[in-house]
Amino acid sequence: MEKCNAVYVRERTHIHNTSLLVALIMSGLSREVLRWIQSLDLTWQMKTPKWDLTNGYLVAEIFSWYFPQEIQMHSYYNGTSLDPKQKNWSLLKNFIKRQHLEIPEDYIEGTIHCKEGAANLLTERMYEILTNRKVKKVPSEVEVDFTDKAYQSKLPMHARSTASKSIKNNLRITEIMADQDLILGAQKSQKIINDHIDHRRVERFEDPQRFNVKPTIGEKSLRRPPPPLKEKSDASQALEDTECMPAREHTDTSNFQSMPREPSVHFKEVQVNQVDKSAFYNMPIQGY
Repeated sequence: MEKCNAVYVRERTHIHNTSLLVALIMSGLSREVLRWIQSLDLTWQMKTPKWDLTNGYLVAEIFSWYFPQEIQMHSYYNGTSLDPKQKNWSLLKNFIKRQHLEIPEDYIEGTIHCKEGAANLLTERMYEILTNRKVKKVPSEVEVDFTDKAYQSKLPMHARSTASKSIKNNLRITEIMADQDLILGAQKSQKIINDHIDHRRVERFEDPQRFNVKPTIGEKSLRRPPPPLKEKSDASQALEDTECMPAREHTDTSNFQSMPREPSVHFKEVQVNQVDKSAFYNMPIQGY
């Protein structure tokens, strides 16, 4: 009987470790953060923070474990449309402001609109605030800018996004629905296109043979280093300067005195004959 119980416990431990490893790979979070989330006994298991945290329901449930008097779960909606999502996050923003929690606005907006990497940063920031611990992780080689740049860099050249596909991937429909300003939407689209052009320019520079980039005449020309200058001691340089200074001053003043001066601007006197205004006053008034 004891042997069967030991086998059962071993299998359960193996299943738990396997599920933890799968969740760790899918979520992209560190092991300590994932263990902390699983210890909270949430409504459902967080597998992909990008989609699980977007409506704010799980975020409110995490805060309710530490602030039960401030967070009432009956006030939050577990929906996927934009309307309940905005209501949930409006309550959460007011709560964060009241409690003076230092959570960047970019993390919140990126999580609402399912931006790449925003939900992970928000989860790690919540872990640091609520547990008073620092997240131990390896620094990322790619800067987190809430775009799919890191994913695109892993793809081969022929499979990477075009300019229109980049706009579709990095500009969510919820952003347009939440703020319907046409000028702001055009600015966001233009920024995505400019970033895409910069990435293409870097790719052409790194792999010129693939894009059939031919070197220019300046790149083909031979570059020779400048001739090395003879180093002189400070004493000899100062002596040479003092010897040359009076001669230079003498030559400069003599040349200056010998040069004839000519006016640079010529003025011409113009005589103007003014009209006698008294004649106008003596003229008869017409119509009388």
